[in-house]
Amino acid sequence: MTKLAILNDYQDAARSSADWTTLPPDVEITVFHEALPEDEAQRAAALQPFDVICMMRERTPMPRSLLERLPNLKLLTTTAMVNRQTDIAAARELGITVCGSGGAGNGTAELTWGLIIGLARHISAEHQNMRQGRWQLTLGDDLIGHTLGLLGLGNIGARVAKVAQAFGMDVIAWSQNLTEERAREAGARLVSREELFAQADYLSVHLVLGDRSRGLVRAEDLARMKPTAYFINTSRGPIVQEAALIDALQQRRIAGAGLDTYDIEPLPQDQPLLALDNVLLTPHLGFVTRDAYAKFYGDTVENVAAFLKGEPIRVLNA
Repeated sequence: MTKLAILNDYQDAARSSADWTTLPPDVEITVFHEALPEDEAQRAAALQPFDVICMMRERTPMPRSLLERLPNLKLLTTTAMVNRQTDIAAARELGITVCGSGGAGNGTAELTWGLIIGLARHISAEHQNMRQGRWQLTLGDDLIGHTLGLLGLGNIGARVAKVAQAFGMDVIAWSQNLTEERAREAGARLVSREELFAQADYLSVHLVLGDRSRGLVRAEDLARMKPTAYFINTSRGPIVQEAALIDALQQRRIAGAGLDTYDIEPLPQDQPLLALDNVLLTPHLGFVTRDAYAKFYGDTVENVAAFLKGEPIRVLNA
């Protein structure tokens, strides 16, 4: 009997997103619909029986200390080909194979625009107003002629920039390694970090979380923003110093924020962001689409089947 765990299947979508019946009949599948406990001992106790663990992106950290508590674990399969919350080297040392899957498509770039337009036109607030019998209580903002600032201009940032051009926006960008040539190719102007925050009407984060980007957006950056500007983050919560962002929003030094990612996920119910009326929040939906899940879990099933045949594929720690 091979015991297999599917982690963090919040929507109960894993089983319907791929054909798990192609796995051998002796594979016993357990689905975890809720986040595992934060306490590592409790987390290890929940995962200890499993030979195979199937992860959704980086929802469950797998540091060395946890992997060392899982003596039965032989295969970790993660959606996408990068998982910075998993200690890949430790897994290799412990004899655990780690496999990845295909990518997530265009969902994050599309959600970014959902948040920007939602903020500009007060869609969530006016939706609630109508439900309460009220009509036209806000004035929205046009996007045409306004400035989109991109903190990061990689694959997702470039897709966001392309849409901004269609809206007739001026696009500026900055990141630590961004060149003028790369910015021009994406239809943006390279500016300094200070200019990015000072000039943007909408400041959108599109960086990978790492040592250089963790805590990169600080109080002094937010202080440079216009009082009419909005801050959008569909990348990773820890890129911005959360306390500084909350303070800027509470004091209304910026107009508002559209956030899809947070320091702690799922978002605790006592998180101050939940009490603010100038914030549009989504629960890390950037990659959460039917098309992406079909690819993620389809590849996951293939990974498990290949591993059980002794022919692992998409191996990240060979």
